[in-house]
Amino acid sequence: MADMGAFRDEIIGWAAGGTGGQAQELAERLGVRTAVLLEGPSDLAAVETLAARRGRDLAAEGVCVLSMGGAMSVGRFAGLLGPSGIGLRLAGLCDVREQPFYDRGFERARAPRGDVFVCDADLEDELIRALGAARVEEIIEDEGDLRAWQTLLRQPAHQGSPRERLLRRFLGTKKGRKIRYGHLLVEALDPEQVPAPVDDLFACL
Repeated sequence: MADMGAFRDEIIGWAAGGTGGQAQELAERLGVRTAVLLEGPSDLAAVETLAARRGRDLAAEGVCVLSMGGAMSVGRFAGLLGPSGIGLRLAGLCDVREQPFYDRGFERARAPRGDVFVCDADLEDELIRALGAARVEEIIEDEGDLRAWQTLLRQPAHQGSPRERLLRRFLGTKKGRKIRYGHLLVEALDPEQVPAPVDDLFACL
């Protein structure tokens, strides 16, 4: 029996140049009504974690959450999935610097640009500010990454830089770290600490 993972795989293959021959059929069979376009896997980890915390089964609600592998792919995904493609409603979450890609992609796909929610400067920045630098450092220590964090702090190039900026840099310095901490930071949020762009995204789904 097909599931949302099969639909997601079909769409990713289609966007990469495949035929997408089963996309419409799978969407109808699964009751998919909305596609959430995310830049990368760390955003996906954060959104899926928050959905679980809120007791929401997005797949059962007809929502497919997709990691596109970069904001420059949004035009392709939006065109395939949106009103000009197989007819799904589109929503998105992006970094502020990537907003123009989303705006153009949604406009060309004839999808409302108001359903794109923008992080300042990115999702990691939003989560760090929501939790506070001290709490994020506690999580880093709990995860056994304290030595790596302290090594970054000692580097001359980083002396005097704001703690929050250094934490963002730290999360991006090792492959897979942003994905792991995307989950961990959302897990650590109190309900009232959820950053507005993410909260607004969930409110629209």
